[in-house]
Amino acid sequence: MALGGYCEDDASLAQAWAQGGFAPCFYFTLVQLGLWALRYVASFALFVLGLKAPGLPPKPRQLLINQDEADAEPTQPLLGPGARGRGRSTWQGLRHKLGLLLPLVWPRGSRRLQGLALLCLLLLGLERVVNLFVPLCYRNVVNELTAAAPWHVLAWTVCTYVALKFLQGGGAGSTGFVSNLRSFLWVRVQQFTTRRVQLRLFAHLHGLALRWHLGRRTGEVLRSVDRGTASANSLLSYVVFSIAPTVADIVIGIVYFTSAFNAWFGLIVFLCMSLYLTLTILLTEWRTRFRRDMNTRDNEAKSRAVDSLLNFETVKYYNAESYEVDRFNAAILKYQSSEWKVNASLALLNQTQNLVIGLGLLAGSLLCAYFVTEGKLQVGDFVLFGTYIIQLYTPLNWFGTYYRMIQSSFIDMENMFDLLNEEQEVKDAVNAGDLRFQAGRVEFENVHFSYVDGKEILQDVSFSVMPGQTLALVGPSGSGKTTVLRLLFRFYDVGSGCVRIDGQDIAKVRQASLRAHVGVVPQDTVLFNDSIANNIRYGRVGATDQDVQAAARAADIHDRILSFPDGYDTQVGERGLKLSGGEKQRVAIARTLLKDPGIILLDEATSALDTETERNIQASLAQVCANRTTIVVAHRLSTVVGADQILVLKDGRVVERGRHEDLVRRGGMYAGMWLQQQAGADTDAESKDCGTEKDPAPP
Repeated sequence: MALGGYCEDDASLAQAWAQGGFAPCFYFTLVQLGLWALRYVASFALFVLGLKAPGLPPKPRQLLINQDEADAEPTQPLLGPGARGRGRSTWQGLRHKLGLLLPLVWPRGSRRLQGLALLCLLLLGLERVVNLFVPLCYRNVVNELTAAAPWHVLAWTVCTYVALKFLQGGGAGSTGFVSNLRSFLWVRVQQFTTRRVQLRLFAHLHGLALRWHLGRRTGEVLRSVDRGTASANSLLSYVVFSIAPTVADIVIGIVYFTSAFNAWFGLIVFLCMSLYLTLTILLTEWRTRFRRDMNTRDNEAKSRAVDSLLNFETVKYYNAESYEVDRFNAAILKYQSSEWKVNASLALLNQTQNLVIGLGLLAGSLLCAYFVTEGKLQVGDFVLFGTYIIQLYTPLNWFGTYYRMIQSSFIDMENMFDLLNEEQEVKDAVNAGDLRFQAGRVEFENVHFSYVDGKEILQDVSFSVMPGQTLALVGPSGSGKTTVLRLLFRFYDVGSGCVRIDGQDIAKVRQASLRAHVGVVPQDTVLFNDSIANNIRYGRVGATDQDVQAAARAADIHDRILSFPDGYDTQVGERGLKLSGGEKQRVAIARTLLKDPGIILLDEATSALDTETERNIQASLAQVCANRTTIVVAHRLSTVVGADQILVLKDGRVVERGRHEDLVRRGGMYAGMWLQQQAGADTDAESKDCGTEKDPAPP
């Protein structure tokens, strides 16, 4: 009798049983049933293993590439203490990761893109059907050639085989007509995913608080965003168009071999697949630590390069070019050391997979060849087995690659997920309304605030500024002057107390509506690497060229701009370095004038300028602040002698308040500061006139 369950007559069965031959069909059917049950149990166990992959030990791990590690500049985590050095499997938190990713993937709001996505899924199912029938047609061609079938029958079979091969391509994993059509249709859906992920990240980064941005490392953040976006873009393709079809092909192959041949062929394929996938999961999880460490080193190298280039002037000042090159070289060496471990472990994984595939192919081919020699299978069946098994092992081989790519994608997206998980410190209240701006009255009532627990920057600060008045904040460094402006602009929320504008608590109104009525001229103006016109227009992006030029005239910089060869189209360079300090400040003033806010905040806007430039800009600032509520942080007391109210801060408390004349007569802290600055006025003027104002670079 045949091993696959071919039942002979009772006499043959009795004779085979008496001679110690094969067991009766009944018992062999029980064996087949047991093997089927074992296959399903093992498949479920393998699925659980994939979800609960062993990962890494929970203990912390520190990888020292060389002994210079201790001398390296200490780096802070990108997104907090838990953002790096994880010792966990990338599958942990899978539900949360997919919850963040899936809403960005499905093209909501576009019926056309949704239809394209569904059509791609239908084409994916068509590919599975074609993959099944190609080996069958090939077997029929061989059998008909062997049996000398009529020409018209053979020609029809050959044409059918070629047509199916055209739809399939050169083999599983290659690009046939159906696969190419699906890839073409998927381009628009893929672009939608990329755009949604990038916009979500970009909007989220802008929504984070000032505290986070002050502690970020720009190069590392940008690198993480780029890598995470690319990984999110490819992850969907891997899962939908690679993993799912591969699993379907494997299941179809096992079912077909078991039913069309016998259970031993299905058992060989199943054992080979199970061993292959198990080893792939275990070794890939083991390799995760090397991939994650390589990403960390890559972030550090790119961050170091960006920091060095952004501070190239400082590098030049201290003749530190060779030092920066050496530091960058050390960072690259550490990255390459981690990269070598990634590639070496990948080679080990590939060799292990090839060994498993080779053993499975050998066992199945020998068994099939034996049945052909015994006359239980035809030559076409051997061809069918060879064709189908190679077609099956090709996606099985790619399965390991896809699993690694998905692992790599999740690892590459970890920093992106950390960015998305970063909580917004300053949020709009539920059902918050717009600020109803009336006259611009500003009130601080018993405000307490601290950047870190245990150290209050502001302690019980209270004051009010009437509409159209000017309030000056003076005091030593670290007394909380700039913090007052940040709280009013709502970069932070107060710890206790209340900040009001026209009687409305700013914590209960929308941030966008609050900031629409507040203009800021900072001490260090940073411009976009764009034209002067666009930098001024940033105050009101819909402004016309005439509006921009009117604002420039009011800021007393219009004539200076026209003296440049490109006029208003002059590019200001990175951070505005092609302009002098006075020119940048005037651009900032023009931008604020164009915004036309009701409240003006000046944060030592002229302290870094020479005396003559300061006087000119003070005249421009006077136009900005006319009939507007103004709060000024001042270092030079001479610039605020005309303020309606002066607050003297020390250690976060208001120690004096009043007008300039009253405070000088009082003889307190303000009077001492005034006398000290008056005594050194001549020396300060000389030092300022000696070149504090930078010459601009050629536009």
